[in-house]
Amino acid sequence: MTQTVKRESLGEQVARVLRQRIVRGELAPGARITEEALAEEFSVSRGPVRDALTQLSFEKLVEVQRPRGVYIVGLTQDDVDQLYSLRGALEQLALSRAMRVDEEARWSAITASVERMAEAADAGDHAAFVTADLEFHSQIYALADHPRLEGAWNQYLPTFTALLEVTINHDEDLHESSADHVKLLQVMRTGTASEAAAVLSAHLDGARERMLHEVGAR
Repeated sequence: MTQTVKRESLGEQVARVLRQRIVRGELAPGARITEEALAEEFSVSRGPVRDALTQLSFEKLVEVQRPRGVYIVGLTQDDVDQLYSLRGALEQLALSRAMRVDEEARWSAITASVERMAEAADAGDHAAFVTADLEFHSQIYALADHPRLEGAWNQYLPTFTALLEVTINHDEDLHESSADHVKLLQVMRTGTASEAAAVLSAHLDGARERMLHEVGAR
């Protein structure tokens, strides 16, 4: 079977850049942006800009107040808590279901992600690490065999990508984070459900604390 790679639409590209700016704090809460200015900056028509703003509105990162304009909502510490508590609930369910999978071949993709994280850590390549990290967690949902659960993860994946890009840059040395994923994979394969849940909870709590520190320092 030939696999196709989904390319980002113009709207997704605009949303990605704006999301990064908001999560990094480069666009402050309350700041006003306009469709006209964004269309000019990104050299696109207003259609992709509207698509981007609709998506960011769903993610609660902007508030669209037509005809006045669009206002940055940004991230508060409460927002961070909500996002990571949501992710924890989703991922704990996915984890428990994934651990039921016995077919060795189905674990090859998540194992490869761990290997790519180790390579990225050795190279000090934060961008490659982020990609492999997100692939790892996405594979947990794929193994869960629960399309609606995986769909919920995919809805928020762009937001968690932006969050990870911020938190991972707190780590000059990526080997500790790499080792966390090795540990999580091992316990998924050989441990109990409660052991795996505890490892995942500690992993996500660490990311949440780093993001809370980032937001609190602004």
